[in-house]
Amino acid sequence: MSGERPIGAGSIGVAISGDNARVVMLPAEAVHWTRTVEAPPGAGFLPESVSGVFVGREQELTDLRGMLSGGGSAAVVQSRVRAIHGLGGVGKSTLALHYADRYRSTYTLVWWITAESPESIVTSLAGLAMRLCPQWAGTAEPDKRAAWAITWLQAHPGWLLIFDNVEDPTHLRPYLGTLAGGHHLATSRRATGWHALAPTMPLGLLPLDEAADLLCTIAFPNLTPISDQNEQARRLAEDLGCLPLALEQAGAYAYRTGTDLDTYRRSLKLVLDEDRDVFDPERTIARIWDQTLTAITRRNQLAVTLLHAMAWLAPDDISRSLLAELGLTPVALGNALGDLHAYNMIAFTDDRQGVNIHRLVQTVLRNHTRTPAESELEAYAPGRAEAEQAVRQALPATPDGLLPESTAQWERLLPHAVALAESTPPNTLASADTADTYHQAAEYLYRQGRDAHSIPLREAALAQRVEALSDTHSSTLTERNRLANAYRAAGDLTRAIPLYEATLAQREQVLGHTHPDTLISRSNLADAYWGVGDLARAIPLHEATLAQREQVLGHTHPDTLRSRDHLAGAYESAGDPVRAIHIFEISLAQREQVLGDAHPDTLDSRINLAEAYQLVGNSSQATSLLESAMAERARTLGDSHPATLRSRNYVARSYQTAGDLERAIPLYEATLTLFESILGDADPQTLHTRNDLANAYSAAGDSNRAIPLHEVTLIQREQVLGGTHPATLASRNNLAKAYELAGDLGRAIPLYEATLAQREQVLGTTHPATLASHSSLASARRAAKAVRQRTTSTSPTTTNRQQPLPTDGPAQEPQRPPRT
Repeated sequence: MSGERPIGAGSIGVAISGDNARVVMLPAEAVHWTRTVEAPPGAGFLPESVSGVFVGREQELTDLRGMLSGGGSAAVVQSRVRAIHGLGGVGKSTLALHYADRYRSTYTLVWWITAESPESIVTSLAGLAMRLCPQWAGTAEPDKRAAWAITWLQAHPGWLLIFDNVEDPTHLRPYLGTLAGGHHLATSRRATGWHALAPTMPLGLLPLDEAADLLCTIAFPNLTPISDQNEQARRLAEDLGCLPLALEQAGAYAYRTGTDLDTYRRSLKLVLDEDRDVFDPERTIARIWDQTLTAITRRNQLAVTLLHAMAWLAPDDISRSLLAELGLTPVALGNALGDLHAYNMIAFTDDRQGVNIHRLVQTVLRNHTRTPAESELEAYAPGRAEAEQAVRQALPATPDGLLPESTAQWERLLPHAVALAESTPPNTLASADTADTYHQAAEYLYRQGRDAHSIPLREAALAQRVEALSDTHSSTLTERNRLANAYRAAGDLTRAIPLYEATLAQREQVLGHTHPDTLISRSNLADAYWGVGDLARAIPLHEATLAQREQVLGHTHPDTLRSRDHLAGAYESAGDPVRAIHIFEISLAQREQVLGDAHPDTLDSRINLAEAYQLVGNSSQATSLLESAMAERARTLGDSHPATLRSRNYVARSYQTAGDLERAIPLYEATLTLFESILGDADPQTLHTRNDLANAYSAAGDSNRAIPLHEVTLIQREQVLGGTHPATLASRNNLAKAYELAGDLGRAIPLYEATLAQREQVLGTTHPATLASHSSLASARRAAKAVRQRTTSTSPTTTNRQQPLPTDGPAQEPQRPPRT
């Protein structure tokens, strides 16, 4: 984001990386290059050559051109009419590739983006910066290169971005909304979720004639097939369901081995299928590859081993260096990959330093059924042990990812580690080494402020440790605690709390009630109770934990100071800000003395004290504390850290409390935009900021913007947090206030009544939020009574317009406690 009002200072420009994890401040020099660097003629990147066979799809290419020329974005999705069951292989990526090649001259730049995850999108965009501005990007981190690319695309219109294999359409929202100067083309197996983003083009199977043509073109290159060969091709194409990927594999096998198509068809035994009306692409491809793998095995056993290993990795950009971790020489690796490429089993990346494997290939290889005898002899599915070994040995030497080179290594390795974690087959032998691999990858994400993204890695690590070590081993208990932390970071307290409770019970039994690790579990559980508004359980648990930490660790140990700070926050949420302020002031002074002014825990104390000052009307001191904490967080944690953005939100709220909406609203808006791009549209922290912005609009009398924003926030909180979460109840109450401010008491009062009933049930009748609901409902009822009385006393010919009524301010949500 740049322009007349950039978010930042001086000549610093801000770019949103859009990876659901990072926000980047670009230096002035880099921003200058985004405006001055031009793309050379024909610039771009496509993942593979378009010189291969392409039959049919002419009408689809024409339709796609029309869709893009008319609206600027389109999605090619899997047609559900043909019952493909969500599998790939129908030719979506091939269509996009040939569209890009055919119309390349009409674009200033064509860039292919692997869009399977937010992280892979960022990696692909980082490559664009390397292509256009190597003098700066060569020393920059991946997220900064991606941010540079987004800023460049904003400044230079006329490009085409191809987002290939989109798993979640919402991952494209930051890009489609931010980049409006070119065309976006997405491919996806998902047919739903596009209605608010782009028109779609369902892509079905090839017509039989075109399927037979494709088969003949591959099997008999540079030859005109005779009539008999055409008939054989039609029969085989029909048996293969006219699935393009299956046709390509069959044609490549026939050409490579010299087998005629009818012989090949009989060898597949497809004609013996009892259910000829049900087309199962996975079963069809499996039978084709049984033949192909047999042929490859005769030539190069190593190639088959590599193929099975790649089945467990991410499908895109499997680097040669990663495969070389299996102890292969460059010559042996090159020969094996060459044989796989000859049989159309893999495709090389543009620089030939990596390979891509089709997802359907992976699905079939992963689901290969082993006989009981094979299972007895082999603890791992084919290729699984090799894949785990390759990723383990490729782990960067600096696990924190503090150095730019190690960060780049981590970002390229992460998709493969996550793919391994998500694809663990049942009955696989557990390994402490594999658990360590997942743990290190998860810790890298945590240190990058992306702990919510570590859930699949932490779940897999926990499962491995339980089986390899035991359910109560200290490493297992640590892993369980960290998984609960990740759930909490994602706002999923319904899964976090039971896990915290189980971990605490096990640590008490194994380690004792006062062991430091047990006290960590007790503190985390108290925080989780606090997060759902259960102060009746949170406060006693915090009090007990603080007393035990003072006795075991001492009064100034960092963990003791953390307990003291969290207990003060719980008192504040219970409606006792004076008591909270006293403890916050002690905690802040001790943290400054023990940890230093710039330590993250010290900054937490400063923010918490400022929030308490606001509650008692000390706005000027609160704002001063918050502004200093925001500046320090930006300096020590960086502008890309979510904690820095939370500080900005606190500062905006302090401006609002002081009545300075002219400064509060723009800061809320900027922070919300960044949160949406960093953590996603429905992350709890994004929803928190959206709620605060809607409150600010209400305070400014802008009901036209406040009410829709409150309504959206309420719906999302109900979906993400649940209907009775304290934050959801706050949104419901705030929406009622917005209706009341707009004079719509007919909608406000029933919503107040419903919120009050739920708060009494969930929080109790004496909770401060419940008492606030009582007050709001009573105020609205008095206002409705006054309106009725004025209406009765007003002449029928007189218009009596309802004026906005004052409220007791935006409802205060339970403060989200700092994460332990």
